[in-house]
Amino acid sequence: MITTSKITMRFGKTALFEDVSVKFVPGNRYGLIGANGSGKSTFMKILTGQLEPSDGEVVVGPGCSLGYLRQDHSAFDEHTIVDTVYMGNPKLWKLHCEREYLYSKDDLTDAENDRCGHIEEEFGDAGGYTMEAEAAKLLIGLGFTEDLFGQSMTVLQGGFKLRVLLAQVLFGQPDILLLDEPTNHLDMESIEWLVELLKRYAGIVITISHDRFFLNQVCTHIADLDYHEIRMFPGNYDDFTIASLEVRELQEKANKKVEKQASDLKAFISRFSANASKSKQATSRKKTLDKLEITEFKPSSRVSPFIRFAPKTRLGDKVIDAESISKSYDQHLFSDFSCTIGPEERVAIIGKNGVGKTTLLNILCGQLPSDTGQVKFGETVQVSLFPQDASGILDPKARAIDWLGRFADNTIDETALRAFMGRMLFRGEDSLKKVGVLSGGEKARLTISKMTMEGGNVLALDEPTNHLDLESIEALNYALSLFPNTLIFVSHDHRFIATLATRIIEVTDHGIVDYPGTLDEFEALKRSQKGK
Repeated sequence: MITTSKITMRFGKTALFEDVSVKFVPGNRYGLIGANGSGKSTFMKILTGQLEPSDGEVVVGPGCSLGYLRQDHSAFDEHTIVDTVYMGNPKLWKLHCEREYLYSKDDLTDAENDRCGHIEEEFGDAGGYTMEAEAAKLLIGLGFTEDLFGQSMTVLQGGFKLRVLLAQVLFGQPDILLLDEPTNHLDMESIEWLVELLKRYAGIVITISHDRFFLNQVCTHIADLDYHEIRMFPGNYDDFTIASLEVRELQEKANKKVEKQASDLKAFISRFSANASKSKQATSRKKTLDKLEITEFKPSSRVSPFIRFAPKTRLGDKVIDAESISKSYDQHLFSDFSCTIGPEERVAIIGKNGVGKTTLLNILCGQLPSDTGQVKFGETVQVSLFPQDASGILDPKARAIDWLGRFADNTIDETALRAFMGRMLFRGEDSLKKVGVLSGGEKARLTISKMTMEGGNVLALDEPTNHLDLESIEALNYALSLFPNTLIFVSHDHRFIATLATRIIEVTDHGIVDYPGTLDEFEALKRSQKGK
């Protein structure tokens, strides 16, 4: 068990949260949610002991081990991939290293010979004889092939390093498992594997995530960080959204009832306070009035941007026609793929990491040439793109408002532009920040703002939800659902795909599957094929 007692965290005069007392108990899986900047990662670091709170304390149950998903991707570059995983169990790793050292020596001292006689039992009791199989199971589940296990961590890019660190913390099988954005850089297949693993986890799981599918599948409770406090709700994310609205509505109704009672009491007092026969009743009602309290609602840190995509020109019947396109880099990605995308289709491109999803999207949108074949666009097509890596279009030295102004109509002055940016949550001086210092979420919202300014009649998005908080994801999801024209996007967000896509293009190692239906229908088809 892990509990907090009146935890407060201040930075200068600003308090992220105050007097937070919560209890996390074994067998439960908690989703720690809140707006970007509300203090989720800070609270997680306080739980792990990496940060000291301004006030209060954290109490971890006696004998409880704690595992934390590291965000320092380069911390293990001197080690192999499988050794990095083994380090998740410090006791076993120490025994493993000692055993390897002893057995590598040609001449042993008497003390070392004696140690060799005892270390095998300790090694076996600690799980040494199954460690290789357990580590392999984790790495394969996260998308690694066995030929990579013995290679250095330096051969991996950031996303795959994070997967190894996730395998590391899972390998340790801690009593308390703390995961900060564990689904970042995971494809849909790996996310579903992680979901099933966590469902079976016997200890405490506390996870920060912006993936609604993941939160719904994994969580038994939601710890909501808002109003500078943490409120605990039983159930998953969907249960939380319903319950939190109900709590707010009930409180608003209670306030209205109190306001009505206060109004009636004031009217009686005003009418009869000078009446001798009614004076006692008026005095009694005055005392009742003084005791009435209206619950004040604290300002929420949870705010949503206002997003709308309005095409500036009409989209014709012909949109995208791809004929026999192929692409290879160091390895072959896909070949001889043809497709026609119409004016009202919503196409989701899915598949494992590294199979060529972004490449296919960029070819279909005219951002990248194919090795063979051609892509033809309808005469009316105007594509507005959200790239996975926006560094190629963002100007880090420009002020955010100046960069966005490059895409605005001449009729929009700075006042109107600042008002627009306010609706996209760039409040006050935020719009004057240099683009280079913006957070990942701010850069994503700025790129979405650019798309709305452009008014394209075809939208293409590559992993748009990666850096957005839950409120911004919901707002983007809703805005895209209202868009009347062609939508093509790459995503690993199950719910995002399920609520938008009318067509699925799956890129695999063995070719491209083009399915004319929703994600639920596509997954049902794959399940039925596996059952045969």
